[in-house]
Amino acid sequence: MKRLAAIFVNGIVRENPLLTLMIGLCSSLAVTTSVANGIGMGLSMTFVLLMSEMAISLFRKLIPESIRIPVFIIIIAAFTTVIDYVLKAWFPELSRAMGVFIPLIVVNCIIMGRVEGFASRQSLDCVIPDALGMGLGYTWVLAGISAVRELLGSGTFFNVQVLPDTFQPILFFVLPPGGFFIFALFISLNNFFKSRLRGRGTA
Repeated sequence: MKRLAAIFVNGIVRENPLLTLMIGLCSSLAVTTSVANGIGMGLSMTFVLLMSEMAISLFRKLIPESIRIPVFIIIIAAFTTVIDYVLKAWFPELSRAMGVFIPLIVVNCIIMGRVEGFASRQSLDCVIPDALGMGLGYTWVLAGISAVRELLGSGTFFNVQVLPDTFQPILFFVLPPGGFFIFALFISLNNFFKSRLRGRGTA
């Protein structure tokens, strides 16, 4: 049980896909102009990651080594298509806002890295906490960056005006440089807290 808990926490903190591994950054910075987009992207990616890892773990012994990558891509594409159609049917505004970045989940480095490096070698009981931990780690970072960018760039939160009318939105935070700036701050805070934790452990 402790091992499964450690695998789950690993994706949230130690090997956070964005703050530590720094993969899958393109879509992350592109969709984080609003909290709704950030959470939508995070949950969509988590669904695809979880279902893909489970499917590949279950059938890993049946997949020939020579064609494993094409098979992985087909599995990921199938679940990406499912979430794409679900968003278009039930959340059309969110689907339009995220545009091409939902279909591009197929080639997201986070998913391909986890299915190749973890799911293809581990049993089902291990891949479920891994996928949930990585997905949650990805989602909370997107939500955090989105919250800061939307609040300072538009004065809104979940598209609801929360700052007074006298507040002048700072366009910088809506533009890509603002996304990189906030992302850098998140990385710095993450490294700071991890160094503090390591210091306490040594003491």
